[in-house]
Amino acid sequence: MGSNSIGKEFVVTCFGESHGRCVGAVIDGCPAGLPLTEEDIQNDLDKRLPPNREIVSARREKDIVEILSGTYEGFTTGAPICALVWNKQVISGDYDSILDKPRPGHADYPARIKYMGFNDYRGGGRFSGRITVAFVIAGAVAKKLLDVFGVEVLAYTTAIGEVRLGTAPSLEEVRENTYGNSVRCPDPDVAEKMEETILRSKKEGDSVGGIVECVASNLPVGVGEPIFDSLDAEIAKMLFDVPAVKGVEFGRGFEASKLRGSENNDPYVMKDGEIETSTNNAGGILGGLSSGMPLVVRVAVKPTSSISKEQKTVDLSKMEETTIRVQGRHDPCIVPKAVPVVEASVATVLVDQLIRAGFIPKVLGVEAVGEYYDVKEED
Repeated sequence: MGSNSIGKEFVVTCFGESHGRCVGAVIDGCPAGLPLTEEDIQNDLDKRLPPNREIVSARREKDIVEILSGTYEGFTTGAPICALVWNKQVISGDYDSILDKPRPGHADYPARIKYMGFNDYRGGGRFSGRITVAFVIAGAVAKKLLDVFGVEVLAYTTAIGEVRLGTAPSLEEVRENTYGNSVRCPDPDVAEKMEETILRSKKEGDSVGGIVECVASNLPVGVGEPIFDSLDAEIAKMLFDVPAVKGVEFGRGFEASKLRGSENNDPYVMKDGEIETSTNNAGGILGGLSSGMPLVVRVAVKPTSSISKEQKTVDLSKMEETTIRVQGRHDPCIVPKAVPVVEASVATVLVDQLIRAGFIPKVLGVEAVGEYYDVKEED
């Protein structure tokens, strides 16, 4: 039996396939009383599609969201929220020629063996990046909840190919600049070089990968459920469920292996009457619990597997080696689309953990969302 759900209190079940009728999510456990409209979700879905058509797939789904259940008069009811978008820009004929020729880098071959050929292979089916629409839907609801409690989650591109963001950006720079360019980088100058890298790779019939960083601010201390539901473990699990993610690290991550304990430890200090650490090498998590410092996580995104260059494969119907040129519409770089997905994934886990720890109640009262209730009463 497969597992299409994640979370213990804020439970997200995603459904749909790349070339199926729709993709979407059912969210069970969202507190009642949260102001939520389709526009709230639509704003995040729109971030999946960078404006520069040259650096993304020619498949440009509008992804107009529909909320089917779980809200009434602009507020969540406590019932499961079901939201979806319809697949419109589907050209399944592009995949007829690869039925028996698994694409290198894709899940075509292991999926065919596991499901004995009954899986929908078109566009990657269930293993396509298209399913991340559901992640963004759930993340939009999660971010709305986090906003009520003062927690902010921001993701952005730090690397594409060999082009790297230098100095760590301020949160203000991230808010202002990230979605002002197609690669979702908070430094406009570096963003321009990243776009050039993608276009150069595309021209060569190839693809390129990169790194997405995500920062969560204002988390209370002690969020997490060690041992097996620790905060970093749960976040890493969700992030690895994002297709194309091949690595996850927190704080200094693998770089910490090069340091001594005296260099890697984060000394405690007092600042404005509050306990903080002078550095944040741990990335805001110690022993699987939030430390009160900003949570910092990075993901490595592999180059798009579908490329137009000729590659080796095997014809499964003949059991002999052959070659393949992948047809269809594909992104020369997945990283820009991955940014809102990473942000959504982290937010989703944080909400589940905050509910479990008692920081978010099952029903939001006037104290939590009073300003919204005031508006509703005026209406």
